[in-house]
Amino acid sequence: MKEITENKPFYITTTLPYVNGRPHLGFALEAVQADVLARLARMRGDEVVFNTGTDEHGQKIFRKAAEEGITPQEYCDRMSGHFRALKEALNVSYTHFIRTTDETHVKAAQEFWRRCEANGDIYKKHYETKYCVGCELEKTDSDLDHGKCPEHPNMDIERVEEENYFFRFSRYQEKLLTLYDSRPDFVVPNYRLAEIRNFVASGLQDFSISRLASKMSWGIPVPGDEAHVMYVWFDALVNYISTLGWPDDGATFGRFWPGLQIAGKDNLRQQSAMWTAMLLSARLSPSRQILIHGHIMIAGQKMSKSLGNVISTEDFVERFGQDGARYLLLSSGNLEHDPDITMERMTEKYNADLANGLGNLVSRVLKLSEKIGSKDRIMSIPQELPSALEKLLDEYRFADALEWVWGLVRESNRHMEEEKPWELANTDTERFEGVMHTLLDRLALIAFLLRIFLPDTAFRIEAALKEGKTDPLFQRIR
Repeated sequence: MKEITENKPFYITTTLPYVNGRPHLGFALEAVQADVLARLARMRGDEVVFNTGTDEHGQKIFRKAAEEGITPQEYCDRMSGHFRALKEALNVSYTHFIRTTDETHVKAAQEFWRRCEANGDIYKKHYETKYCVGCELEKTDSDLDHGKCPEHPNMDIERVEEENYFFRFSRYQEKLLTLYDSRPDFVVPNYRLAEIRNFVASGLQDFSISRLASKMSWGIPVPGDEAHVMYVWFDALVNYISTLGWPDDGATFGRFWPGLQIAGKDNLRQQSAMWTAMLLSARLSPSRQILIHGHIMIAGQKMSKSLGNVISTEDFVERFGQDGARYLLLSSGNLEHDPDITMERMTEKYNADLANGLGNLVSRVLKLSEKIGSKDRIMSIPQELPSALEKLLDEYRFADALEWVWGLVRESNRHMEEEKPWELANTDTERFEGVMHTLLDRLALIAFLLRIFLPDTAFRIEAALKEGKTDPLFQRIR
């Protein structure tokens, strides 16, 4: 394990999901991946800030609230609670939960605007564009497929014609390219860095960062011009630093920024180009690193609210339990993969790996351990991660890391079948105790490693090893 440095700062943040619907598995995957890294950092002795929250401004929220006959704030207050509840539903150990309607965030976003404006990077002009409300992004013809947004094919593209404020994105083309070239691990996986580099190298267009309040009032007022509200993306991205107390709490911000960001591949431009250029404009350091994960697919089709094939996090956890859901999400693929999920396939994997694999192993070993005295059941307590597993985690290979742990589970089950300790207990006491100590030590190691991935399961195995008995960890699902 890497050398433990007391109180070494570690900052990780998810994106802020939009509150126009309840949490779906795409964000649950992101939250659990971030949680693994936060728990790994704590195991190493780091002081961790783990940020998540909700994005609450913009056209979609304004319209959703209007449909329900309530104010946007009332709508956001209700919906934000569903995302906050992920802390319990999936045991996500976040330390900070920020809402973009928080007063401290509003003030930080306005100060960020002022700094970009003072640097000459904000100006006003009349323009006309095509706009996808689903993405809350402007679209060019090349972004569309037969006049539709590929991400939201059931929504009509709208035409926007008005006077807005713009950010001088084009000014940062060379600075972004220099950054990418000097930091080859700035975006992971590396082919995502190549993708964003090609996008920036092809030429950048300044983008709109305001909307007329008379048309869409649900946003943060532009400093010095309340006829405009901030464009939702400009406002929301600032959360990554406002959650650290920027600009008022310079000590906390200076200690934890820059940090690690994790986002879906449809956020690649916003996180690694737009946000990075905004930070450079405000004279702030770019993120330490940006991790880009794939999209969850449902039977070969991208999961999407607009397509109506979303699996809710609540339904997933209800079926598979807290750690069952974490296991299935984390084992579904590394960052570069688009996990293809069906409830039938996940049920098969749950039964094979958790109920029959780990759960059966723990039950059998603990039952057999009753035949040796409690004093003789003391097993060695692991102190650090195996280097092979640590390497996988440092490379953000979540599925491979969990598969490495499951290799120990399968190996332990094979060892039981080969040694048959239930027979040795009556024929060869010395060998029986040797086999059992090997298995108990292996369970202690598995439990230690699972603290990062399946924390509740790790706790239950460790408690069972101390008490010499346990209830079934995972019940088979039919």
